[in-house]
Amino acid sequence: MPERRTTFSKFIIEDRTRPQPDPDLTALLNDVQTACKFIASAVSRGALDPNAPSAQEIMLRECEWGGLRGMASTEGDEPHHVPETYRRGRYLLAFDALDGSPNLDVDVAVGTIFSILRAPDGVDAPSVAHFLQPGTAQIAAGFALYGPSSTLVITLGAGVHGFTLDREIGAYTLTHPDIRIPTETREFAINASNARVWETPVRHYIEECVEGTAGPRGAEFTMRWVDSLAAEVYRVLMRGGLYVDPRALEDGVPTARLQILFEAAPMAFIVEQAGGAASTGRGRILDIVPSRLRERVPVILGSRLEVERLERYHDTHDRGEELAFETPLFNSRSLFRAG
Repeated sequence: MPERRTTFSKFIIEDRTRPQPDPDLTALLNDVQTACKFIASAVSRGALDPNAPSAQEIMLRECEWGGLRGMASTEGDEPHHVPETYRRGRYLLAFDALDGSPNLDVDVAVGTIFSILRAPDGVDAPSVAHFLQPGTAQIAAGFALYGPSSTLVITLGAGVHGFTLDREIGAYTLTHPDIRIPTETREFAINASNARVWETPVRHYIEECVEGTAGPRGAEFTMRWVDSLAAEVYRVLMRGGLYVDPRALEDGVPTARLQILFEAAPMAFIVEQAGGAASTGRGRILDIVPSRLRERVPVILGSRLEVERLERYHDTHDRGEELAFETPLFNSRSLFRAG
């Protein structure tokens, strides 16, 4: 078990999950943490420094000079190429520089989400196609959260670890080693204002939870919603829970909100490494191969048993069977009647 006062830099240098040191990965992760420190400072100053560089500019500036071959982000339709004057590394970086940015206006937590993929051999200027890899191909993923404290959560494919920025020494320090998500939960996060466009399985699940002890679950549930994926996932990691950003049916056309490459895949990697599950409702998120840079998918992630329950509801619904409560108290009572 790593020591409590282990810094992020020391942690990645001493990474024992790999048979030999990987200087490119170490350099890139150090660049990412440096960028997150700058963004944390800029976010904390808020309106005091209106001319500060954007989070996007900070990520590009701090990460382009070592350890990678190209970057792609939620801003821009093409990858950002590393200047020819910089050394080419072996990795690709995909990121959302400021997840939940509308929250800045009301002083609520925001974050940075990132994913690291291996660059194909012999490709000096990666194209969009080179980033379209399944989530299972990720080498590392993480996110920073800028709230009352600044935290950095990372997985290198062998567990999940959380670091807190110690501003006195200017270093992210290990405070939450080997995070594990409880398999069960009585807390969920969903944007209830979209209930009119939820699919039946999601409506069914939420109705069960809302009915509390009087309903088929026989327990009280708590609902949350921050509209910052980093903040939502951090809460799941710290105390369990379920995060649901489901597929919606707008005029009968299915739509989704979260981008797989920049948001869904890295968070799914983290959650699975912490013992949770991440699904679209109809399949594992990490198995999806994006077909375009900004492809969007529904996301259900968190405590494993609740994710599996929602997957069963989707499966039942897709087979054309009626979703019904199956408990001795309620026998078989459908929440959603035809007509």
